[in-house]
Amino acid sequence: MSLENRDSDMDGGYGSIPRGADAVISTDSDGLTCVEIGASTTSKWEFREIGRNASPLMVTFLLQMSLSFMTVVSVGQLNALDLGGVSLANVTFAATSAVFQGLATCLDTLCPQAYGSKRYQLVGLYLQRCLAISMLVAVPVALLWWFSADVLRFMVDDPRLVIIAARFLRVMVASIPGYVVFECGKKYLQAQNDFTTGQYILFVCAPLNAVLNYVLVFRLKMGYIGAPIATALTFTLMGASIAACIWYLQGKNGERECWNPISNWRPIFSQWGTMVSLAVPGIIMIEAEFLAFESLTVLAAKFGTDALAAQSIVASVQTLTFQVPFSTGVAASNRIAYHIGKKQIQDCKIAARTVLVQIGGILAVSNFAFLVLGRHRVSAFFSKDEGVVKLASEILPIIAVNQFADVFNVLSAGILRAQGRQRLGGILNIVAYYVVGIPAAMILGFHTSLEIKGFWIGLGCGIFVLAIGEVYCVWLSDWSRIIHDSHLLHKSEVSNDFEEATE
Repeated sequence: MSLENRDSDMDGGYGSIPRGADAVISTDSDGLTCVEIGASTTSKWEFREIGRNASPLMVTFLLQMSLSFMTVVSVGQLNALDLGGVSLANVTFAATSAVFQGLATCLDTLCPQAYGSKRYQLVGLYLQRCLAISMLVAVPVALLWWFSADVLRFMVDDPRLVIIAARFLRVMVASIPGYVVFECGKKYLQAQNDFTTGQYILFVCAPLNAVLNYVLVFRLKMGYIGAPIATALTFTLMGASIAACIWYLQGKNGERECWNPISNWRPIFSQWGTMVSLAVPGIIMIEAEFLAFESLTVLAAKFGTDALAAQSIVASVQTLTFQVPFSTGVAASNRIAYHIGKKQIQDCKIAARTVLVQIGGILAVSNFAFLVLGRHRVSAFFSKDEGVVKLASEILPIIAVNQFADVFNVLSAGILRAQGRQRLGGILNIVAYYVVGIPAAMILGFHTSLEIKGFWIGLGCGIFVLAIGEVYCVWLSDWSRIIHDSHLLHKSEVSNDFEEATE
């Protein structure tokens, strides 16, 4: 595990740079020092670093996705009723637990910036503060899951499905602490160039989850209720494992450890405004996209079983291909936020251009080619029904065009998180999906002969608007102002009490 690569700036640690770089230094009225020209990095170097960090993230996200997938696979061997109830519970779980993912995105901004500016103990403080906020938010989420039957019965006609889904979600309440600790812990470690610990934990926990599903559902004959028990146990183990890694990590390197002593607990429960202001738009960005895509699956049922099956196939393929640019966006966010913390303007510009032009171009073309050229084989892998395969094969080229644009959207969103401009991303997401995408999808789907294809064309219009908007905002970024604001943000966090505790 990458637990000791902390701050060797010239010898391969996070932010390691080519030797011999020249720089011109300037200082503004607030005493902020920035590198304006003579950058200390190159496009080739940024391409290598971001690509190297993105690879383990892809594996991590795919393995984490497999946890929910295994519940569907195991319960699917029982009967259609149980499968329907568990699928309903999984959608509800994904939609509501995304709140915790959105909260954790504030750490994509704060932790790498603090690490780059060498305010090491602030990195630990931000983690502790995010955990405290997340646990507070967990209370209404847990209550929603516990009493989910009262909500689901307004949306689902079959009371049997409601009972199964509600029982599933009640068990999943036990998964919340582990889920929250793992999500926040990943961000904390990634800020310190550790992109592999989460991957290694899932290398153990994902197969264990499959084994637990088999044992509880089939060997112990617990039925569908064994699936959420297995998942809750797995999330608990994941949270405990990453907490143990963090405990080990924060004990290293003496005075430079990235940790706020627990004895200095007052800052953990103060100055939440900044973190909340970054977290709320992060939640909006995740939820806006998730709900837009999920609504298509629900509405596809109106066009018959073949359309619903084809929609399930293309949605699954879209989710899988999405993980590649999403992982790269997380890696890029951490890298650029680190440069912001180092107050290096040209390095920020070079990294951002490399992400959008070089990495974005390669990923967009690769995803497009895969979805177009492999559309028949991919569709046949998921279904043997010729009608379903034919329809899915006709939709995948539309998905390919959407994914081409979505790559730049996802990468730009990562850069906006690095800059601390999540609010802008949240506004653009709402406009793109709910002013443009969903209305266009409704018109093309229900008022033309395109039907389900019209859904994806309409949503694609929203994706293109979002991609253009976010790329435009990133390309015209005022990096001097962004670095200035970041400096003032972290400087304001260091209160007298905190400074005394870190001496």
